[in-house]
Amino acid sequence: SKPFIGEAEKQAVLEVLESGMLVQGARTARLEEKFAAVCDTQYAVATSSGTTALHVALLAHQIGPGDEVITTPFTFMASANAILYVGAMPVFVDIELDSFNIDPELIEAAITPRTKAILLVHLFGYPCNMDTIMTLAERHNLIIIEDACQAVGAKYKGKPVGSFGTGCFSLYATKNVMAGEGGMITSSNETITTRCRMIRNHGMQRRYYHDMLGYNFRTSDLHAAIGLAQIERLHDFTKARKANAAFLSSHLTSVVTPQVRPGYEHVWHQYTIRVDGGRDRDAAVKLLNNAGIGTGIFYPVPAYKQAHLAAMGYGDLNLPVTERCVREVISLPIHPLLNQADLETIVTWVNKI
Repeated sequence: SKPFIGEAEKQAVLEVLESGMLVQGARTARLEEKFAAVCDTQYAVATSSGTTALHVALLAHQIGPGDEVITTPFTFMASANAILYVGAMPVFVDIELDSFNIDPELIEAAITPRTKAILLVHLFGYPCNMDTIMTLAERHNLIIIEDACQAVGAKYKGKPVGSFGTGCFSLYATKNVMAGEGGMITSSNETITTRCRMIRNHGMQRRYYHDMLGYNFRTSDLHAAIGLAQIERLHDFTKARKANAAFLSSHLTSVVTPQVRPGYEHVWHQYTIRVDGGRDRDAAVKLLNNAGIGTGIFYPVPAYKQAHLAAMGYGDLNLPVTERCVREVISLPIHPLLNQADLETIVTWVNKI
């Protein structure tokens, strides 16, 4: 990936420095308003990272020790770690081969009397099957927390991700809207939003009056200023990513390319192929890297096989689709700064796999 940093971002940071208001000021409030508008929610709460957004959201829903949270094993580790932070236990459900997202048909079998929530991940910018998941949540009275850290602007049947439950986003440097670092929580629930605002700021509503246990998970106006400049370009960034994805999908013939179902709007945070048929994925990565093409493997180890979770007894899980994907996936450049020559080079070398 390659972050776009233009004059607007540079000028925005200088203005904050000159203003003297560096932490959680007017620009943070404006970024919250912009995010709520993009996600079609009433509220948004800025945090210090996507990870702290997930942590705060779980705390705001009063999820804690003794609770179980159903989630995906094929994701960045923050998704599962946030569940552990609050003392709850992640319950891993296998994924769909074509979407890389949690398989909604397998969720119900994982529900127990201790299940409190489903923490789903809209991986790589592609929405989960929200009709099925929302139906299950309503039937079993479960909370929905959307890890949309890679999916700002994505939609399911015209409805933005982050508006189905409590949405959590990342503004890390590689994201579609970046601020260098930062996070955002979206919600239309006033009670949850109030709790989120308190938890991120030492449990305060009024300065020095601490109504609950809280943390220092605030963001700064420096980061918010960059995010404001970026979110103004979200439409253009997404348009470019979609065009790049369309070119790759129409020209790649040697690998399994990502598919988009009707009614799903993909925002292409990552363009992830599969090197199937038992071929050597690592040899394919070496071929591309030697040709000067950057690649990423997201993710080489499923969450349940990471050392701290394996030590807790998760290591013996057998989730066959996840195991297959960790062997086959490669993410290719898809960012908006690619030019036509870049795209043609990518196609030429990937088709040599």
